[in-house]
Amino acid sequence: MLVAFSVAPSGGPTGDSVAEAVAAAVRVVRASGLPHHTDAMFTTIEGTWDECFDVVRRATEAVGQFGPRVSLVLKADIRPGHTGELEGKLQRLEQHL
Repeated sequence: MLVAFSVAPSGGPTGDSVAEAVAAAVRVVRASGLPHHTDAMFTTIEGTWDECFDVVRRATEAVGQFGPRVSLVLKADIRPGHTGELEGKLQRLEQHL
């Protein structure tokens, strides 16, 4: 499965930038060992249901250290029996371009 998520603190002393808090979440993702990609809006991870949601939970908890409230946005592509889709979907798109 692929899970794209965005997590950020809300209501804390972060001011205009949440970069430090987001960095804490990305550190959790990178330490997980799951295939992942981070861009300006989302981090996408690939793994089993349990692996992905464990990483999302821990990343959310890491961001929670930066404020009294956390905003979490999730999108999932649940496709049993398929792996390598983090890159595979893009390769198939490129073939059509």
